[in-house]
Amino acid sequence: MFAEERYRQISSLVSADGRVTVAGLSSRFGITKETVRRDLALLESDGVLRRVHGGAIAGSGATTNEPSLVSRSEQHSPEKKRIAQAALALTPETGAVVLDAGSTTEGLAELLVDEARAGLSVITHSVPIAALVSGAGLSVELVGGRVRALTSAAVGSSTVTHFARLRADIAFIGANGIGADFGLSTPDVDEAAVKTAIVASARRVVLLADSSKFDEETLISFATLEEIDALITDRAPRGPLADALADTDVEVIVA
Repeated sequence: MFAEERYRQISSLVSADGRVTVAGLSSRFGITKETVRRDLALLESDGVLRRVHGGAIAGSGATTNEPSLVSRSEQHSPEKKRIAQAALALTPETGAVVLDAGSTTEGLAELLVDEARAGLSVITHSVPIAALVSGAGLSVELVGGRVRALTSAAVGSSTVTHFARLRADIAFIGANGIGADFGLSTPDVDEAAVKTAIVASARRVVLLADSSKFDEETLISFATLEEIDALITDRAPRGPLADALADTDVEVIVA
């Protein structure tokens, strides 16, 4: 098992059970207790959990709470599949497309693999998406950096600098929240910096977000509504958010 997969499973266990023990994780994964402690230290630095004597417990804080990639992939799955299918219709046959890290963008990557679009170049900082696309023989560029255990996505100054040098045809991004005033937001400062760079890296920017993200504000705003061209979602927004999207000429596509 790769370390990134182990990190995701630990994140899911903490999210589901509220706590994990060093001894239990050592037995579960067949690794030493020292390795478990290093894993927990890394996950604590990413805000996934808080270490305590003998193990770790779930972190806290509404604006900084961030579920793992595994947990997110299990939430609102039917809606995300419809959103990914609608996003496929906007993806060009040839050219360059940026895929942000996330469960819905990973769903789009799976569809691109099925379509086998040989003339399309996929650019991503997501390790799972890069592995998926390259394994199918499609053209993929993995943007490197420090890989966050929680999201399996590269972050850091080198990641941001790389995206700043690009001008892709279209970028598909995700967000933890979308609000009328706060715009698009995410709990982690490093992820936010990369997302901001991705938004600036493409001629057209499409947000993939199910309706559970509506009117949510997490810690850091990484883009305004004016900076995106379209929103693909499962239900039409209402109230102030709907008005703000209309005022900024964001195309809303309901899948």
